[in-house]
Amino acid sequence: MTRQLLSCCLGACLLAALPASDAGAVELPTRKAGLWEMKTMRTGSPMPEMTMQHCTDAATDKEMSSSFSPASKEMCSKQDIQKTATGYVTDSVCAVAGMTITSHSEISGDFNAAYTVKSTSHSQGGPAGVPRDSTTVIEAKWLGACKADQKPGDIVMPGGIKMNIMDMQKLKDLMPKPPK
Repeated sequence: MTRQLLSCCLGACLLAALPASDAGAVELPTRKAGLWEMKTMRTGSPMPEMTMQHCTDAATDKEMSSSFSPASKEMCSKQDIQKTATGYVTDSVCAVAGMTITSHSEISGDFNAAYTVKSTSHSQGGPAGVPRDSTTVIEAKWLGACKADQKPGDIVMPGGIKMNIMDMQKLKDLMPKPPK
């Protein structure tokens, strides 16, 4: 279960701060500094509904984008972000753990008080080998200043599990690399 929470947390945070794929490409705005509540609801997936809180600031959002960008470039053959009249649209094709995941996301909101990410994805391959479609909705709202015992990057997940997203890079470095 902890692995699933970690995986979902990483996914949610990536959706919250999707990096642009090239210099000069469209980038999502930085979220307002403070404590954000992110409620994730999924259909077509065994993952339960989850609510987590993320303390952030401009430097943390920027660091998340630059830290995850090299990994996403390695995993994703397509990563497009387009500005629309109502927000942003992203399309990606990524290879993760033997699966190919094709996703389309629509992002709306102001990144100061609230935003919503609606994402549909199609997965093929992986251990089960069965294609699967899923829909994820992330509703994020700004709660105010981070709590006194929190620092930017801290995430509190269900069950009170607390971690700092900036430690994810350290965890990634410890994981075995896939054979080339």
